[in-house]
Amino acid sequence: MSRALKLAFILDPLDALKAYKDSSIAMMRAAAARGHAVWTIRRGALTWRDGAVIARALPIRLLAGDDLWYEAAGDEQAVSLAGFDAVLMRQDPPFDFEYVTATWLLEDAMQAGARVFNDPRAIRDHSEKLAITEFPQFTPTSLVAREAVDIQAFIDEIGDVILKPLDGMGGSQIFRVRRDDPNRNVIIETLTHDGTRTIMAQRYVPQIAEGDKRILLIGGEVVPFSLARIPQAGETRGNLAAGGRGVAMPLTGREREIAEYLAPILWARGLLIVGLDVIGGHLTEINVTSPTCMVEIEQQQGFDAAALVIDKLERACGL
Repeated sequence: MSRALKLAFILDPLDALKAYKDSSIAMMRAAAARGHAVWTIRRGALTWRDGAVIARALPIRLLAGDDLWYEAAGDEQAVSLAGFDAVLMRQDPPFDFEYVTATWLLEDAMQAGARVFNDPRAIRDHSEKLAITEFPQFTPTSLVAREAVDIQAFIDEIGDVILKPLDGMGGSQIFRVRRDDPNRNVIIETLTHDGTRTIMAQRYVPQIAEGDKRILLIGGEVVPFSLARIPQAGETRGNLAAGGRGVAMPLTGREREIAEYLAPILWARGLLIVGLDVIGGHLTEINVTSPTCMVEIEQQQGFDAAALVIDKLERACGL
């Protein structure tokens, strides 16, 4: 390495992050281990004035503990984003208007010379649920609709489906609905807000019992292990936030086929870190806001995905 980089991470409040599982902390530790300077920014601290995007940024020193994982390495300062070698947008959803506003500000910063990952326009353009519609050859039979007549017809045709909102995360508001479900009407009414909100319906894939696989793509490279989020008994959601158990395992041939097809396409769009969700060999989501699972894969399989992120950043910065 010829020089140290100055890296900024846009994050949720630091004291809310969990070092034992947080991928952003793993990346910051990997960067600090190579001598790079790590700064943190709260999304609410982004400002624009007179053509420059500026944020109050805190330099930190990374520590080894789970509870005490950082300390301030100086005072918070107002810094132009163009003054960093790279800025990583790692704010968790919800992807609401404030999130969209942040992507607009980050896009302005890029026009002034900042390097931002994931590319803010690409984040906006890739709805984590709807982005799969570009790749129907890999998806389960799916429907995007908001009117009950269309959703009801899909349930009648398929017989066993998953219904989910387009802006959910962590397994929130995901329902499995069978053709004979006595609650199907009220579930549809609730999810669509009485026909005013578009949702996604997908054929239920029974291999969810083997895990909802999270596959990481980093700078166009496929991480060779997935994290299978395996549902609890009696549960249809594998999300870790919904109580799923994470088991890291090698990719199957089908999973590698999907990942290797998408990896160069998404990297060309400026998506440095992508998390594909695959169930039973079917692509169900493309996560681009703050994909995780790096810590579990490193602990269980020894593959350091966080270090790979720093490798790709160094190359992008000309090191």
